[in-house]
Amino acid sequence: MTFEPFLIVAFFVGYFFGSIPFGLLLTKFAGTEDLRSIGSGSIGATNVLRTGRKGLAAGTLIGDALKGTLAVVVCGYYGGPNAAMLAGFGAFLGHLYPVWLKFKGGKGVATYIGVLIGLFWPAAIVFCVMWIATAITTRYSSLSALIAAFVTPLFLWWFLHPALASLFAVMTLLLFYAHRENIKRLQTGTESRIGAK
Repeated sequence: MTFEPFLIVAFFVGYFFGSIPFGLLLTKFAGTEDLRSIGSGSIGATNVLRTGRKGLAAGTLIGDALKGTLAVVVCGYYGGPNAAMLAGFGAFLGHLYPVWLKFKGGKGVATYIGVLIGLFWPAAIVFCVMWIATAITTRYSSLSALIAAFVTPLFLWWFLHPALASLFAVMTLLLFYAHRENIKRLQTGTESRIGAK
């Protein structure tokens, strides 16, 4: 099997999409303080919510998800399933490690969901259901994301999508690594709960 040149292009197109820092841009345009100087310093929707601007947080969530979906759809249209997968992976990495923010990005949950929507939308529904169920039960956003991400590759494998299961197994490991500080706080009981001041 030959490696098509477009697959490399698809990865970098995905990376470009993924590295657009919607949270940072929206808060900057809204005149809030630098998002990287508050809370966890992340550029994702959860940290945007700490500014008290729910609309900006919602916009960040949508933007971060859509950039993953668009990368998959655009590259899949021109290059097929393999290009779509590589674009999705590139988008996820771009969000975690954006080159123009010195490789310090978000934690990847919304973009993970967006890539799922583009590649196999039923798995995105499962992710969201697991997230909501865990969040209602525990009120930990980070734990909800970790559990939902853990279940996702298993769901994909169960539905006979081994290539996607392998891709999301790698993405899940990266998501866990991005949440390493949250995991430490969960272990020590110091992690903030949803709605906590």
